[in-house]
Amino acid sequence: MAEQIQGIKRRIRSIGSTERITNAMKLVSAAKLRRAKLVYEHSNLCLSRITASIEEAFENAEVVPRQYLLGSREIKKTAYIIITSSTGLCGSFNGNVIRRTEEEIAASGHIPELITIGSKGREYFERRNVDILVSHDATADTVTYEETKSIAEKLVKQYLDGVIDEIVLIYTSYINTLKQEVVTKRILPIDLGEHVANSTKINSVEYEPSPQEVFVYLCEKLFEMRLYTAVIESATCEHAARRQAMENANDNAADMLSLLQLEYNRARQSQITDEIIEIVSGSEALS
Repeated sequence: MAEQIQGIKRRIRSIGSTERITNAMKLVSAAKLRRAKLVYEHSNLCLSRITASIEEAFENAEVVPRQYLLGSREIKKTAYIIITSSTGLCGSFNGNVIRRTEEEIAASGHIPELITIGSKGREYFERRNVDILVSHDATADTVTYEETKSIAEKLVKQYLDGVIDEIVLIYTSYINTLKQEVVTKRILPIDLGEHVANSTKINSVEYEPSPQEVFVYLCEKLFEMRLYTAVIESATCEHAARRQAMENANDNAADMLSLLQLEYNRARQSQITDEIIEIVSGSEALS
């Protein structure tokens, strides 16, 4: 009985230490989430306006370079940009992105190439011998616009050279603090859509030095903006997922402590009862 009680006490101390750690990590993640959410909201507003302005220029499909448009070539090799974290303890955040990537690869039937932002995705697919064109292991909330621009420039060059035929972005989209969803977006080639393709709007804008040069610049800039926006949004989702995971772990630790305390009290009560019985029995034997 004494050994059982000591074992319960050791478990209580161990889980108590874990609870303090998870509670501290929850508070840290909550603080990071507030900062990341603020950056995301401000950046998303600005980037959305810039992206919308660029997309408005694509209303006249005739002046958009053919090589950037969907249907301009047969898609044989697809590059997937996946954004994961570089650290763990964030629940199913990384697993959901990786699972979606595997589903997309299996469904496409195309030869896949990967571009990974965050080490978790790179490590997973490296172990499965999937080709990785570009990898960036820094956490998403530290990735700068210049770094995403450098990645985008490499991919656009390979797209124009015919090394890859399609670029698809897979990342986690922020809905609210408690809900995030993995989304898949094709960013090259550009799908102008039926509305734009059938538009009868007369284009009165004159492009200098030439429409070709202007739209080459706009296509590449649109790619950069979409990639950077996804990185910022994914970073926000990561902190939200980690905060939720730590809160769940903290609640589970508290529940386990309650059960162990109850078990300890019962064991202690049983031990005291046994001791009283032994004392009474010994007293009766002497009388």
